[in-house]
Amino acid sequence: MPPLPTWIDDRIDPALDKKLTQRHVVEVMLESERPFFSIQQLRARVKPTVSKETVRNRLDELHEIDVVAAETYPDTITLYYVNHPESRWPLSPDGKRALAHDSPLETLSASDFLRLRNPAGIRTLVLAGFQLSLVLFCVGVGMIVLSIEAPVEASHGLWAAAGNLFVVCLVLLFAERIVRNRRDDGANGAIPTPERTSPK
Repeated sequence: MPPLPTWIDDRIDPALDKKLTQRHVVEVMLESERPFFSIQQLRARVKPTVSKETVRNRLDELHEIDVVAAETYPDTITLYYVNHPESRWPLSPDGKRALAHDSPLETLSASDFLRLRNPAGIRTLVLAGFQLSLVLFCVGVGMIVLSIEAPVEASHGLWAAAGNLFVVCLVLLFAERIVRNRRDDGANGAIPTPERTSPK
């Protein structure tokens, strides 16, 4: 196991008479590919036999000495991560990239969906469904006014709804990409390129 960074090793309590040490908690956090942990996730990795309260106590101790930072979210979930001093935001560069790219839907697996075990991902999916339902309703009203037939028709109402929703999602996806490309091109074109003058 590689040694801990000096800035951590100098701060943690070297006491070894505890059932779960600060050193072990930090080592597990650094070795894992996860950028952040809930108490339950960390407990499962460090030592499942210890209580959640013990894990919470070690994290609180590490938080007091600025080795670990924490963020609490509205659904009473607190996430802990190593408070790397070299980062502008207290997260490792790898963790920062993971956090930027892992949306709740990207972390929602089929297993979690079927067992309803990812509240953030399921709520995001439900909100997206509400918004797409509103879009589909507005599109339907417009097609009735313009006397246009639905692009997908089926013998079962749910099949027709699924097919039409799929078409709407494709149209929205392509529209967003076109607008984003034009916006990026416009922004790049609007930025003047400085003229370099040769020193005299």
